[in-house]
Amino acid sequence: MKENLFNKIFKYNEQEEYEFILSDAQNNLDEEAFEKEDKQTVYSSLEENLNYLKIKYNMLINNDIKIRKFNLNIYNKKIPAFLFFIDGMIDNDSINNFILQPLLLKNSIKMNENKKATNQILDNEKQKFVKFNLENFLYSSLIPQNSVEKVGEFKEVTSMVNAGFCALFVESLNVALCIETKGFEGRSVSNPITEAVVKGAHEGFVENIRTNTSLIRKIINNENLVIEETSVGKISKTQVAICYIKNIANDDLVAEVKYRVNNLDIDYLLSTGQLSQIIKDNPTTPFPQAISTERPDRTSSYLLLGRIAILVNGSPFALIVPAILIDFLTSPEDYNLNYHYANFLRGLRSIALLFALFLPGLYIAITMYHQELIPSELLFTIISAREAIPFPIFFEIIIMEVSFELIQEASIRVPATFSTTVRNNWSTYFRRCSGFS
Repeated sequence: MKENLFNKIFKYNEQEEYEFILSDAQNNLDEEAFEKEDKQTVYSSLEENLNYLKIKYNMLINNDIKIRKFNLNIYNKKIPAFLFFIDGMIDNDSINNFILQPLLLKNSIKMNENKKATNQILDNEKQKFVKFNLENFLYSSLIPQNSVEKVGEFKEVTSMVNAGFCALFVESLNVALCIETKGFEGRSVSNPITEAVVKGAHEGFVENIRTNTSLIRKIINNENLVIEETSVGKISKTQVAICYIKNIANDDLVAEVKYRVNNLDIDYLLSTGQLSQIIKDNPTTPFPQAISTERPDRTSSYLLLGRIAILVNGSPFALIVPAILIDFLTSPEDYNLNYHYANFLRGLRSIALLFALFLPGLYIAITMYHQELIPSELLFTIISAREAIPFPIFFEIIIMEVSFELIQEASIRVPATFSTTVRNNWSTYFRRCSGFS
């Protein structure tokens, strides 16, 4: 009865019958429609482009999608156009000063051209450009932004707009001009939290992938540093950067990393922690196979040793592959210390690793089965401390291990206003229960 109650509360019962049925024909039709929509090219009609984007971005319910309509006055001809962008992802000053102002103010200047040249610009009957190339004129003469790309498919347009670009659509042009206007808020470069050092740099990665790549290039001032970018996730389309130094990193290793990253069939990717679990050799092993660091100097040092760094947009950590055991016993500050002292500290960390792995089992084995190995005074102290404890030694060790994990979780998850009090109370309580008071 207790087991049934437990299963009823916590176990998920999968529904065998559903109220709807999707036929194979409907599934195939949806897949074909998705592929067709995914390869849709930009229309030459401005109204069709506008309707497509309104449906694509659900503008009836989305409030942060913005459209700015205006007219281009070129040779006394009004050409309809609009800007498409996401509010909060762009810099308003960039759009006002470097896009709208050049397009509107410069075009208001009367162009002193003769009537023959004007007739060569527009064909009044078809309303299409004959000899005058409006696309090149906008790209090379009117938009002063440094990053402008001509895009012919809506898939690329939406991808760039979602990344902070704005798209310019003009009547009669079957391409969109995507202009970089990124201006979303982000955390500034600050001290690394998990890898603090006394001697060394005090800069850490942030959530912006472009800032992270610039921090690496600032340290490695070499043209052989290669940063290849790709997108991972069918829904999230997360930017992932693979960093390595050409002629130092092994070509087979680079090819293997790119193969594993580019062939991920997942819906979304949010952090380097998720990526490390997906691309490692054995997904079932509990041991880490990659180094996670938030320090650009440590990442650069591994790149100079022939390793490969993987950066994920939205994550302030870099993933270093491959990793060996000694890498997890190395501190970023070891490079700034004398090699004698650095090796001594690595030896201490190795001893601490052995203590963490074998000390609980060694304590149980000696106190329960080999008491003769304990000095008499220490044995009497242990016995007197355990007189009031009703638990066996094995169960006591389990309580101590669980209590340490609970204290760690409390220090991280509980709000800082009372996390110290909770941590101190728990440690005092479990110390008394285990006889170490």
